[in-house]
Amino acid sequence: MNDVESPEAYVWQPGPDYLGDSPMARVVRRMGARTPEDLYEISIAEPERYWSATMAELDIRWSVPYREFVDLSNGPEWPRWFVGGRMNIVDSALTKWADTRADADALVCNDEVGRSRTVAFGVLADMVGAAAASFRARGVVPGERVAIFAPMCVETAVAYLGALAVGAVVVPLFSGYGSGPVRTRLRDSEASVLVTADGFHRRGRLVPMKDIADVAVAGAPTVGTVVVIGHAGVETTGQQVAGRDVGWDRFMADGAGGDASILPMDPNDPALIIYTSGTTGRPKGTVHYHAGVGLKMAADLTQLTDLDVGCVSIHWSDFGWIVGPGLLLANLIAGATSVVFSGAPDHPGPEQVWRLVEESRATHLWLPPTLVRRLRSTTASVLPDFDLSSLKVLCSTGEAWDAETYRWYSSAVGGDRLPISNYAGGTEIAGGILGCVLSRPIRAGSFNTAVPGMAAAVVDEDGNPVTGRVGELAVAKPFVGMTQGFWGAPERYIETYWSQIPGLWVHGDWAERDADGYWYIRGRSDDTIKVSGKRIGPGEIESAATAHPGVVEAAAVGVPDPSRGSAVVLFVVPDGGAATVSGDAVGESLRAVLEPSSVPVAVHVVPDLPHTRTGKLMRRVVRAVYLGLDPGDLSGLEDPGTIERIALAVAADARAGASR
Repeated sequence: MNDVESPEAYVWQPGPDYLGDSPMARVVRRMGARTPEDLYEISIAEPERYWSATMAELDIRWSVPYREFVDLSNGPEWPRWFVGGRMNIVDSALTKWADTRADADALVCNDEVGRSRTVAFGVLADMVGAAAASFRARGVVPGERVAIFAPMCVETAVAYLGALAVGAVVVPLFSGYGSGPVRTRLRDSEASVLVTADGFHRRGRLVPMKDIADVAVAGAPTVGTVVVIGHAGVETTGQQVAGRDVGWDRFMADGAGGDASILPMDPNDPALIIYTSGTTGRPKGTVHYHAGVGLKMAADLTQLTDLDVGCVSIHWSDFGWIVGPGLLLANLIAGATSVVFSGAPDHPGPEQVWRLVEESRATHLWLPPTLVRRLRSTTASVLPDFDLSSLKVLCSTGEAWDAETYRWYSSAVGGDRLPISNYAGGTEIAGGILGCVLSRPIRAGSFNTAVPGMAAAVVDEDGNPVTGRVGELAVAKPFVGMTQGFWGAPERYIETYWSQIPGLWVHGDWAERDADGYWYIRGRSDDTIKVSGKRIGPGEIESAATAHPGVVEAAAVGVPDPSRGSAVVLFVVPDGGAATVSGDAVGESLRAVLEPSSVPVAVHVVPDLPHTRTGKLMRRVVRAVYLGLDPGDLSGLEDPGTIERIALAVAADARAGASR
């Protein structure tokens, strides 16, 4: 710890013996290091030694040991890891627990209508073996793509792990997609099998997944098999197509007595193609491999959040995004229980979140800042009704925090006794760049470390490291977990991450590192607003806005301005329990705390803001609605009605202004 740090600045501090026998402490000892800070430095200088110790601690299984840690002969953009080895990540997630955790809970699946189902490690392993045999019985071979368009349920996990076990490449698809986005991704990946469900409930309504899938598959000629999970128990409007459609029970029975083995793979063989949305053009199919997906996230979370054997981790991510399949594998590798949820976590009310914590005796709770903001305005009256004493760590990822929400979460939910382990990375990383090691004090909204193995830096436009001011978040060396590129579009991958500053992975986040070594994410760099030649991040403005007692959420965007290039326009969502909030009052409060170039030229009060279902704020959509532009890909949008509500609010403000 730096001597100049002020204890008053911390929202959490560890006790004198906090490391104890934590996973981080065990890796520190394996490395012969003294502290987690020493371990980080070794992980950058000697990555092979770090990963050897980490894999030994995680008991990563190898069918054939690797002979070379990494081959960089094709350049840093295209590393090949663990050359000469053979492995399948499913062995490290399930097989290794056969003797020690067969009866322990591996997976608990809950849904919005109150159903819950628990599966033990041993039962899950048997189900995955049966699924592997069934995929083989239907002719699925290594490298073939199996798409999964289904809610977070037991069968989804079994299909995922069973497909990986036979060497297939899994294509997770967001459960909120319409038929168009599903069709696009099926065609792009050339999937031959689609696993879907009859439907699931979200915010009180049925999402008819099979009907959506039928329309999508009609335009995806490579799909020859559609496996249908009877999750919601509802009739679908489409017809069962003979020779193509098969129910889940029939599918599982087809492999009875067949080959249930787990196939050893080259560690660089693709395991997942996870699509991310863009503003325009073809979706990016991010390719991950057996020795990256699961391994990277398991290493991060065991070392940064004390995830360990017997822990219980709740997360709300959809299977279609990296946190869904990634965290499931990470928890299994760590020997922890995954508690997942199908539906909206705050429907019919915020008590859904806290009831699940109490009932599962969760140790780790994952909540994105956007969901915490919603809970902050609705949950105060119900929190005392639930026992949250099992919690050890509050985990967060997805976007930047505002100070007010962070402090509420720390105090109201954490009781000022729990660390908030902030974690930032991305789909293309299969884990994190920045995090919080629990042996060091934490400041509000901060990351107190770069993740071990990640040579992270904040750099200026020339790639020079900067301290105490905002720059681009970059990674200076290739790392285990980094994508093998975009499916069918290698040039687009190079353009996205490696072309801005030669030799550096530029992640697209605007970040800052202070003199004490604490890191802060200031928003996406493509959300940056340039006013009179000065770059302004939306995070600072939004944080100042939510400090207003009547504002629960905010979005700052840049719009064209003839004299300054761009100007800031702010959109705020009023706190449901507050008196009426006016844009003028919020703007006046901001003038007192922001420098003049950051003060919005207009503040619009809107009912809500557009988010992805994982909680990320879609500022580009807000800007497009304000300017009357094409908002781009909206396939991941939680509530399309938000767009019209923002447009109506802006129009009403314009009419009010004209009448003054």
